[in-house]
Amino acid sequence: MAPRANSKGFLRLSLVTCPVALFPATSDSEKISFNQINRNTGHRIKYVKVDAESGEEVISEDIMKGFKVDTDTYVEIGKEELEKIALESTRTIEIDEFVPRADIDPRYAIRPYYLVPDGKVGHDAYAVIRETIRDMDMVAIGRLVLTSREHIIALEPLKNGLMGTLLRYPYEVRSEEDYFDDIQDVKVTKDMLDLARHIVQQKTGQFEPGKFEDRYEAALVDLVNSKRNGDLSNVTAKPRPGTNVVDLMTALQQSLKGGAAKPAPAKARKPAKATGQREMLLPIAGKKAPKEEAKSAAKPVRPAAKSRKAG
Repeated sequence: MAPRANSKGFLRLSLVTCPVALFPATSDSEKISFNQINRNTGHRIKYVKVDAESGEEVISEDIMKGFKVDTDTYVEIGKEELEKIALESTRTIEIDEFVPRADIDPRYAIRPYYLVPDGKVGHDAYAVIRETIRDMDMVAIGRLVLTSREHIIALEPLKNGLMGTLLRYPYEVRSEEDYFDDIQDVKVTKDMLDLARHIVQQKTGQFEPGKFEDRYEAALVDLVNSKRNGDLSNVTAKPRPGTNVVDLMTALQQSLKGGAAKPAPAKARKPAKATGQREMLLPIAGKKAPKEEAKSAAKPVRPAAKSRKAG
């Protein structure tokens, strides 16, 4: 099934306009997620909204928003009041300005989206906007409305399409001075820097995301599969290796010699599939009716993509 667009509208650069669709560029649906269950019964936990004072359940129609100004004091805001101030979506991403990519502080980036032409028309205008941004080697800054809120979006070419990154407002970014002021001004010697540079040179390579495996996610899959098969060997906590405390210069020298530069080889794993998470094992025999087992055998079971996470 094709992914669903988060928003549809228009992309406009001055008088050049084209219909576009906005798709999320990332997804967490492949990750293992858990439901909360009752240890004694095995039943799923159900959340009920109750009045904090009376303990009685409150129906949805009686629930409104409140801004806390003091202990047990709230400014009540109704749905109708929020609708009055909600920004009306023009469904148009208006490009306001162009800036160098280096000018955008990485802390302002929220999440990436793919912006594609919507329908058969507008591909020419889309290509003009895309290639203009590419030729100028700049990032286009615009605004769009999602769920009644206005967002800043940075647009840049990605292959034959456009990638848009939602950006935070300045009030959402904390100042580094609140955290870095207490860092001691330590003088680093030339010998230490030289050793550290050699270590960096040894480890220099190309960034290839495919090399990295989500080891915790893989361990979760192994744990779930083992428990489904009645194998509890993976449930026991493994002891963590201790760390010898050595001075900084010794640590740098040992790292350069390979003492800590290369981790011990891990046990060989079956390579994960390139597309998505590794498939879960088939259901345990005898746990389903024959007809259900036949369906399960035809298609490996995968974790539910939209189950609620514990917490």
